[in-house]
Amino acid sequence: MEIEKIIQDKNLKLTSARKEILEIFLNSQKPLAYEDIKDKITMDKATFYRNISKFEDKAIVHSFESNDKKRYYEIQSTPHAHFICNNCNTIECLQDVINFEIKNHIVQDILIKGICEVCFLKRV
Repeated sequence: MEIEKIIQDKNLKLTSARKEILEIFLNSQKPLAYEDIKDKITMDKATFYRNISKFEDKAIVHSFESNDKKRYYEIQSTPHAHFICNNCNTIECLQDVINFEIKNHIVQDILIKGICEVCFLKRV
């Protein structure tokens, strides 16, 4: 996905901060919190959150809160569930299709919590 096209399609101005943020998220295989990328960006915290908020408003980025009370972000893509380990707080994107419907509701997030494979094998 080309960054310039994403920005243009959402009628936003392409800035160096926006380009920098999107490059990081497009190259990530998992959701990221600010703490995961703060050392990789050249902008201050306020600029990051201002741009992330704009990206969420324009449906470019999706976010959710994890067990560690941090907000995690990822590029809005095909809807999928996330598995959050209650032991190590690892977050996995689940590619298995999970159909979950509630009559007269719109399901936007599915967060599944439990014990990940690594922690499970450590207990055995």
